[in-house]
Amino acid sequence: MPDIKADRSDMAPSILSADIPELSDDECLACLARAVEAPDSARLDEVAGLIGRLAVAIE
Repeated sequence: MPDIKADRSDMAPSILSADIPELSDDECLACLARAVEAPDSARLDEVAGLIGRLAVAIE
């Protein structure tokens, strides 16, 4: 069967932040657990990004 080429240039942008490195689900969950252990309002963007990353995996 021949390879199918797809033009991805018109695809919607990713909902994942570019600031979040590619992590496995387990690594992402561990990072999220560390981020919420000690509440720090400076890490809210990181926490939101990690939750978003996990939510995409669940869908």
